[in-house]
Amino acid sequence: MGVTEIVAEIGTWIWFILAGVLLIGELALPGAQFIWLGIAALATGLAVPLFELGWQGQLVLYAVLALVTLLLGRRMFPRGPKASDRPFLNRRTEALVGRVFVLGEPIAGGVGHVKVDDTVWRVTGEDSPAGARVVVVGVDGAMLKVRPEDTAI
Repeated sequence: MGVTEIVAEIGTWIWFILAGVLLIGELALPGAQFIWLGIAALATGLAVPLFELGWQGQLVLYAVLALVTLLLGRRMFPRGPKASDRPFLNRRTEALVGRVFVLGEPIAGGVGHVKVDDTVWRVTGEDSPAGARVVVVGVDGAMLKVRPEDTAI
């Protein structure tokens, strides 16, 4: 028994079976691609009895519907991260990079502290006296990397 005989014997049910397999595959695998192919198979299964298509026409119809549903799906649900209006929400230390602060106590031995708003942060950088202005140039965990404001990068 060849493929054409199997398809002819199963009839339009093959499209509903394929739709079920693809929709179950969508549940098992991430990516939101199988859902559109499953919808195309379901639509093909519904259209075949209306238009009495042969297996070649069914495949062409499915291919066209699959392409259309994939394109519509990508247009309705674009991929990629959305730009946030609060990009530093959970990355407070990164928001401090580039800001200038005044040392409340000197940096000695490469380590010191600076007050930022109501919080005291540990800083690393070249030794500087209390009252010196420093620029935050990086972050290492909860420690800020600073350099004196008047030095070039």
